[in-house]
Amino acid sequence: MMTLGAQLYTLRDFCRNLDDFAETLKKVAAIGYTDVQVSGTCAYEPTWLAEQLKKNGLTCSITHTNPNRIITNTDQVIADHDVFGCNYIGIGGLPGGVENYFGFRDDIRAAAKKIAAAGKTLMMHNHYTEFERSGPDQLNYLEYFMRDFTAQEIGFTFDTYWAQFAGADPAQWIEKLAGRLPCVHLKDMQVVRGERKMAPVGGGNMNFERIVNACADAGTKHLLVEQDDCNGIDPFICLTRSYQYLTSLGLK
Repeated sequence: MMTLGAQLYTLRDFCRNLDDFAETLKKVAAIGYTDVQVSGTCAYEPTWLAEQLKKNGLTCSITHTNPNRIITNTDQVIADHDVFGCNYIGIGGLPGGVENYFGFRDDIRAAAKKIAAAGKTLMMHNHYTEFERSGPDQLNYLEYFMRDFTAQEIGFTFDTYWAQFAGADPAQWIEKLAGRLPCVHLKDMQVVRGERKMAPVGGGNMNFERIVNACADAGTKHLLVEQDDCNGIDPFICLTRSYQYLTSLGLK
């Protein structure tokens, strides 16, 4: 069964200090979410996060962690994630952009192998630029990582909105990435006076019934609602609307 979680980057303005962060976790749990991705928050101690998660009946499936820290202090990053029971160590985007893929690939390889050996997975998150074809083989960033790393070494935190933004079919790519997608970001796209905008899941034009079914078939474990830009609406309201829609599809 897939868990339904909230990507805390949506609530980054409410996680700027530990008191607000703690209150935000309480509110996320009150909406009904059982899982979170810790990203865009203030600094925290692993033991503090473990206590707050337990207090609110939450799990943390994945983080976004500074890639330099992952490379230079891999053992401590693994140990920190052990404290709060998190198996997926995420990077928010390809450092330096797609043109830096080969340098980053070589820099991250040892850390990816060490993380895999510890029973965890290093996860890469996409935006739209990662769908650009580049390099000697004219592959996109996802395809290069699939070629150059095993599924145990590199997984993908697939962002459905940015795939759609890039002109890709999210469900088709989910099918293509099956076995590498333990975590997927859900956010919808609406068109307002010709401009593409982010929307709560179910509030736009993307086919989330198909997307969710594709995730289930692909072996996804954690569906995480993210809305980088709430367009002036309270982010907690946006997360609530997404939750209500997704639970109407039978998720929980």
